[in-house]
Amino acid sequence: MSFRGGRALLVSSEVRAPEAMPVPSEIVCSMGELVERVDERDEVLAVVERGEAIRHRWLHRIATIVCRNRAGHFLVHRRPDEVALFPGQFNWMLGGAVEVAESYEEAAARELVEELGVHARPRFLFKFLCEGVISPYWLALHEVVVTQPVRPDPSEVTWHAWLPEPELTDLVGHRDFVADAREAFARYRALSQRPETRCTEAREAVRPSAAIRAEPAPSAHRRDPGAGRRDAGVGPHRERRATR
Repeated sequence: MSFRGGRALLVSSEVRAPEAMPVPSEIVCSMGELVERVDERDEVLAVVERGEAIRHRWLHRIATIVCRNRAGHFLVHRRPDEVALFPGQFNWMLGGAVEVAESYEEAAARELVEELGVHARPRFLFKFLCEGVISPYWLALHEVVVTQPVRPDPSEVTWHAWLPEPELTDLVGHRDFVADAREAFARYRALSQRPETRCTEAREAVRPSAAIRAEPAPSAHRRDPGAGRRDAGVGPHRERRATR
């Protein structure tokens, strides 16, 4: 896949199977923010530094956002070459770690402002237990329709474009596409219905609205019938049992 004039041209769709990779020390040292360590049911166990969670492969929470425009195209970006995580790779999601006492939706809205300069309330779609190339974590995916200009943070985004779904599908198969994002894309496409009215529009002024639950994508991480609703991500369920 190469890019000319902001458009994607298919050159190669070679896909390399994701492999667990050693965690560079600079990644661990640079991630001192506090996060909630959680279990396989997404229930809080403790508050730890994110770098520590990655080093020990402890589960924690990540909130991501898929941005679409009025035409239904997806925002795709390339990460800078000098960043510690996934340098120079392509992604169709924005996002980051959920902070202590923060909900997935709150984290998604915060990340949207920080990385794109867009104020909106992304809608929660689903969450799943992602094995992760670097460390396992709970990944919550949100979606929003962006109708205002975007102002990408150059420390996070070095290139971006709005791609129609067929071109995004081609890019997902490229070897320089973030491996963790492939599984999220497959689950996103597995949703049986994706009406346009499902998306929250991002405008200059956004009225508060109640969280809207979406049907989950199929998940292989259900532990028991009682936990299935949480594991499959029917809604942004939160447990508040952390010891602060």
